[in-house]
Amino acid sequence: MPGASVAVMPSSATSTPASRKTSIAPERKYKCQFCNRAFSRSEHRSRHERSHTKERPFKCLKCRSTFVRRDLLLRHDRTVHAKDGGVPLHSDGKRRGGPKAARTASGSSKSALAIDTSTLEQIEASSDGIFDVETAAMLVADLQHKAHAAARANSDFGASPSSMTFPPNGSSMLEPSVTYPNGSIGLHQWEGFVSQDPKAHSITSNGSMPFDAQNPNQLLSGQHGNGLAPGMQAMINSLPPSATGTPAPQSPFVQQRADSPADGSQSSTFKAPQINSDEERNMILDNIRGNDSEHAIPEGFRVPNLPSLNRYLATYFGLFHHHLPFLHPASFEPTQVSPALLLAVLSIGALYAFDQEQAYVLHIGSKVLVNQFLQNKENFSSRKCPLWTMQSSLLNMIFASWSGDAKGLEWACSIKGLLANMVAGNRYELKLRQEARGERSPTRAEWVEDEGCRRTYYAVYIFFGLLTLTYNHTPAISFNEFEDLQLPSTEALWNLKVSEDAWQEHLRASPSVTILKAHGDLFQGEVLKYSAFATRVMINALFLEVWYHKRSPEALQDVLTEYKLRIALETWEKSLDLCEPETVAVPLSAPHKGHPLIFNAKAMFRNARARLEVDLKGVQEALRYHESYEVAAAMANARDRVKRSSEMIKVIQECYNCIETAVRQGVRWVARTSPTNWSIEHPLCGMDLIIILSLWLYRLEHDEEPATEEELIMYNKIRELLGKDLDDRYVPQLSSLVARLWGSMLDEVVVWGITRLMGESFRLHSQALIGYVDDIAASSSVSTPSMTSQGADEDSVY
Repeated sequence: MPGASVAVMPSSATSTPASRKTSIAPERKYKCQFCNRAFSRSEHRSRHERSHTKERPFKCLKCRSTFVRRDLLLRHDRTVHAKDGGVPLHSDGKRRGGPKAARTASGSSKSALAIDTSTLEQIEASSDGIFDVETAAMLVADLQHKAHAAARANSDFGASPSSMTFPPNGSSMLEPSVTYPNGSIGLHQWEGFVSQDPKAHSITSNGSMPFDAQNPNQLLSGQHGNGLAPGMQAMINSLPPSATGTPAPQSPFVQQRADSPADGSQSSTFKAPQINSDEERNMILDNIRGNDSEHAIPEGFRVPNLPSLNRYLATYFGLFHHHLPFLHPASFEPTQVSPALLLAVLSIGALYAFDQEQAYVLHIGSKVLVNQFLQNKENFSSRKCPLWTMQSSLLNMIFASWSGDAKGLEWACSIKGLLANMVAGNRYELKLRQEARGERSPTRAEWVEDEGCRRTYYAVYIFFGLLTLTYNHTPAISFNEFEDLQLPSTEALWNLKVSEDAWQEHLRASPSVTILKAHGDLFQGEVLKYSAFATRVMINALFLEVWYHKRSPEALQDVLTEYKLRIALETWEKSLDLCEPETVAVPLSAPHKGHPLIFNAKAMFRNARARLEVDLKGVQEALRYHESYEVAAAMANARDRVKRSSEMIKVIQECYNCIETAVRQGVRWVARTSPTNWSIEHPLCGMDLIIILSLWLYRLEHDEEPATEEELIMYNKIRELLGKDLDDRYVPQLSSLVARLWGSMLDEVVVWGITRLMGESFRLHSQALIGYVDDIAASSSVSTPSMTSQGADEDSVY
């Protein structure tokens, strides 16, 4: 519970007056001159008033960075300038009582890792003297971070991100920060899921998963069959059959069709690219330096060591790639691809490995290289931009948009038009190539190049659709711009490894459908057979049609268009039965049958159905600025948009389907596994649905108008689904329970920072639904640590 007190028993060696504070809060006699906040100490008031004045009095003498608080300056000096060779800054010992603090430090010198006074200063300044649960967590996290840093310091290759030196003009943007994951994965959460053999698996302090240097893939593809630790595997084996629809692979990296010949002549294998030696790693570093013409990447920059590189590649291609498969794994050579693209891939791989500091360093490195290429390219033309610039920019925008940092989203939006322009120019070049080829069938190499372009265009199109869905941003690309562009092929054909003649036969047998024909057929009610990726593309197109319709001034009178949209959505749903069976097994655990792209497409389908009835524009716009209280307020203000009607019952059924997936599999199990196994699309698409469901339940519980028989049936259906989570206190507040349950599921394990913001917003929404809201003043005095700050300038990497 927020603000819960923790009794801390002082030891004889570390007893200080500060640790013997009573539980009675001191009098708050220092009042802010700008608002009604009051504080017990004048320095706390001064710190708070800087949030009004935007004053940043603490300046770094080694670079241009400025900070609101001294502890942030100390942390900046400790992390960024640790190896500059200069004199390190020290915290002011007078705050701790001088000699007693010294005795405390000396008394704890037997410990290998000690908490420095700057950490204690930050804790005291953040908690107003109250030592609560989050404060204790920060102490533990500080020790864990130091243990992780000490372990990485012993590595032969690569420097820790905190040891890098940055040029003055980029210090604030590249400044790494020590994060204290309030909702992210922790050691205690995984005790039952990871192997107890320390040589097999371990999770370090910041959530990263180190590998044995001689076997970098052992956690994902090693000793446990399909690469899962015994505890996790036992849990998955205990699930109902519907939860394991995706074929269980022998290894996450090498998959082969069960009906394929033993010689692999018709295999559609999938293998994650790997780096085989330190020589290849050195080649990658040379490639990065060679592309850094302006020397903007700091001299202290090192690529991660060999086990970490392979771990990041494994997590990208094993966990992220299947949800947006625009890269070609078979031709992805780490030593030959553009360094900007490789760093972008590694940055997302590092996120999925919970190595967040390294992820941000790699992300910034990729952005620097892409910017240099575009700025230094004479006579810039979107037609001449290589494919890797689009792919790198797309991954960097994905990283920034879902990072949980409002400045990251602003950066992504600032280059959205540039990426759309590059797609248009490159697509025109593709059209010219195909016209020059005439009736001749493409060779395998030509087809892979063309298909890679098409998949990249559609990946950008899907990402822009998610920006529209989440933040109500106007789409930068319309399906009309793709004209007669073919839809993506099947994953089997994309990953196929056979002879040229055999491959030509597979190509001739593959259906070829353009996006315009598929779009027209859906609106005519004609079902089509296409690939899983094409299915995801088409629901994105239909969702954007719904968005355009609801934003049209004539939407209320345009009944015909809405009818056609309903027909198209129903036809798309029927087409799922004819979807191409994807024979490439995917190493992901999710409650669906078939490829993960189908699972993701269904999430957007439910959202599109709901958008036809309820438009939560205010929530989406509030989400842009990453303030949980503003998002929660927008949720509450949307209550009047949720009507009680027979059409709304159909929307509530889609909302029920959304939450049923999590409840049937187990909320806590989904909370721990979905961040890595499911796509970010599920929490993004589900947000609208859970808001609608909670507000509809609230109206049934509080409206004077009695519920109809149809409404009662649906209400009891939801109540029965959540029966085990109900208790006496929440019996009349099913609406609050839904919001609380969903919020707790989103921020338990965090890969993408946006889910923590959403989880906190749903927690506040849940409290508002039962007429209770946390004391804002008390809650805001304790910062909520995350993979990035949610709006704090001093911690932003953008």
